[in-house]
Amino acid sequence: MRRLERQTRRSEGRRYGGTLAAVASATVVALTASGCVTVHGETAVVPGATPEETSAALAGFVTAFNRADKANDPALDAGRVTGPLGAINQAGLKSKSVTHPGGNPGHKPLELRDARFLVPRKAGWPRWFVADTDANRDDGTAQADNRWLVAFVKNGPEQSWKAAHLVILGRDEVPAFAEEQGDEVAVAATSDAPAVAPGVLSERYAAYLKDGGTSPFAAGTHTSEWRERRARTARRPGLATQWIDHAADSGDFAPLALATKDGGALVFFASRHFERQTTAKGYRPKVGPELKALMKGEVVNTVTKEWVSSQVVLVKPAGAEKDAVTFAGRLQGVVSVEGS
Repeated sequence: MRRLERQTRRSEGRRYGGTLAAVASATVVALTASGCVTVHGETAVVPGATPEETSAALAGFVTAFNRADKANDPALDAGRVTGPLGAINQAGLKSKSVTHPGGNPGHKPLELRDARFLVPRKAGWPRWFVADTDANRDDGTAQADNRWLVAFVKNGPEQSWKAAHLVILGRDEVPAFAEEQGDEVAVAATSDAPAVAPGVLSERYAAYLKDGGTSPFAAGTHTSEWRERRARTARRPGLATQWIDHAADSGDFAPLALATKDGGALVFFASRHFERQTTAKGYRPKVGPELKALMKGEVVNTVTKEWVSSQVVLVKPAGAEKDAVTFAGRLQGVVSVEGS
């Protein structure tokens, strides 16, 4: 396990170090403090985006996404995505460009309509907003009443808006949001208004998946049930599986939080997960074509998959003693594979 820890940290550093370092000085998306602060010389607390900006950002993302999805070409929407959504999107398109180099035969243009824009007020940069939309991907299905929430970030006046998170919620799972001067209210990373500060969610989630024990997370698919599935599959005849979980909470991976009317918060946050499978001598782990397209090295008896996960949770107000954090939605994907 120590060997896996070292390996995943080296891999993490190689893959993300350059990107995060390039934006770190300008990007702390997890909101500083409410009220007036000086960020890049700007002190005015204003809505993070104009109506024209939000509509243009959403339209630009959808157009680029569709072009990239149709051609299986990550370069076609690389300038419109970032953070966990960007990592998942770009890796998925890279894989498809190998398995289906002629393009996506099943492409269906994505439509995001009936948009409601949730735009918190803040000073300076970075700024962000959430588009709460309806999608044509749900039409005619049992999930037709879903809402697609896309969180956009912008790191400076000369930068473009990029989609950093995408989660899908049932309409009744989208909470009522607090407002101030007609705009949604951002929750600072260190705020003590919700039961758990947004800035520590990723770290606490990684620690919970590793060690279990007392935690603020309600039981469910992405918490207790995930740990149970891991325990059941950790050892099978001829195959051992190990996991390492890491926080992802800086740069464009930092959490974004909106205050809810009940005094809590809806929080987008990211995490990274490594899964290592090792077979008995003389056997090899199974690796499908989608994973082979992302693989470095050669599989002898071990394969390590790196996942990036984007999730949204509902956090109760301060003082909640049980089930303070409930998972509402999650999007994850493999972003790298290494054989050894």
